[in-house]
Amino acid sequence: MGIGYAAGVLGGALLAHAAYATIQYRAVLKITEEFSRPPMDVMMQLLLGLALCMWAGLAVPTKFLSVLPHSEENRIVSLPANLDFMIFNHRGSALLSDADLKLKT
Repeated sequence: MGIGYAAGVLGGALLAHAAYATIQYRAVLKITEEFSRPPMDVMMQLLLGLALCMWAGLAVPTKFLSVLPHSEENRIVSLPANLDFMIFNHRGSALLSDADLKLKT
């Protein structure tokens, strides 16, 4: 376990504690009926937790997968008449097209 993972866990714990402290603080404010912003220590926990999580997200190494240009997933679906754009298979192809969204009268 590297320092990046430890920073991520610590940042997540700080964010969770800041959320819990904010919920408790709001409960106290409802009783006293004095509405103001969260305390400074909670704000510092939020900023420190955010910074640690962002640093861990950039510091933890991962294995990148290469894009294979000749794979079946990257094949051309259709070529438009003007050939300015090429349409490939992607996650958005599972969404409804414009023709599906038009009202049938």
